[in-house]
Amino acid sequence: MSAKINSGSLTKDQAQFYEEQGYLVIPDLLSDEELAPAREAMTRKVSMIADELFQDGLIPNKLEERPFQYRLAELFQDLSAENFLKYGRSWRDRIPGYFTLMSNPKILDAVESLIGGELFSNPVYNVRPKVPKVAAGAVPWHQDKSYWPDANSNPVITVWIPLVDATEVNGCLHIKPKTHRKRVLKWHKETHTGTGYTALKESQLGKTETVVLPVTAGSAILFNDRCLHMSTPNLSNEVRWSVDLRYQPTDQDPMTSHGAGFLARSRKNPAKVATLEDWLAGRAEHM
Repeated sequence: MSAKINSGSLTKDQAQFYEEQGYLVIPDLLSDEELAPAREAMTRKVSMIADELFQDGLIPNKLEERPFQYRLAELFQDLSAENFLKYGRSWRDRIPGYFTLMSNPKILDAVESLIGGELFSNPVYNVRPKVPKVAAGAVPWHQDKSYWPDANSNPVITVWIPLVDATEVNGCLHIKPKTHRKRVLKWHKETHTGTGYTALKESQLGKTETVVLPVTAGSAILFNDRCLHMSTPNLSNEVRWSVDLRYQPTDQDPMTSHGAGFLARSRKNPAKVATLEDWLAGRAEHM
C-alpha cells in the first residue's frame, strides 16, 4: 500500500492521481450508519412533498410505508416532469442531517490531503433525487465552475456521494479525465428539459475518452470544478439519491451570492469551526 501523505487520509498515489486526472474515486468511504442522518433528512423532505401532493389532490396515497429508494419515484410515477420540477432539480434545505454529512471527518480528511487543513464548505451543496422518467434526471456535460465563473475560488473540490448504489442503469457519473486544466468553456443554458442546467456542445468535449463511474452507496468521487462531467437518465424503477458537496481553502472567495457556507475545519483556529447551530443560523464561523 502507498504511504499516506503528511496531512489528511489519502495516500501519495491517490493525491497524485487526483492532481493528474482531475478526479478520484474512494470506494465505500462512508458506512450506512454515517449516511443515515442524510437519508433521514431526505426522508423528511419527501414526507413534506407527499403531504403537499396529497393536499393538492394529485396523489391518492402518501406511500408512507414504501422504502427510501422507491417512495419519491412512486409518488411521481403518474405525474408530469413539471410537477416534479416545482420542487427543484436539486435541494439545498438546512436540515441537520446534511450538516452532519458535510462535517464528516472522513470527507474532510480526504479533502485536507488535497488542499490543506483550512477548509471552507462551499454554499453550493446539492441533494439530488434522480427520479425515473423525469427530464431532470439527465445532467448534460458541464463544468461546475460554469455556475460561478467570476469567483476566484480555485480549486473547489466537489465530493459526490451516492446514498444508493449508482449504476449505469440508474444514472451514474461520467467524467472526462484531465479536463480540469481547461479554462471555463463557453456554455449555454440547457432548454430541452426545463431544468436550466449549464451545458456544453458536443464539439467542445474534445477527444478525451469518457470514464464511466458506477460506485456503491457511501463511496465518494472527488473532482475539480473545471473537470467535464455528466450523468445519464435514470432508467431504473428507484430514485438515484446522491449529494454533491463542495470544499475550498478558507482564503478563497466564500461565494456569498450563492448562500452561506461554513468553516468546516481549521487546524489554526479550531474554536472557529462552525457548529450545527451556526449553520442553521447562516453563520460561517463559530463566534
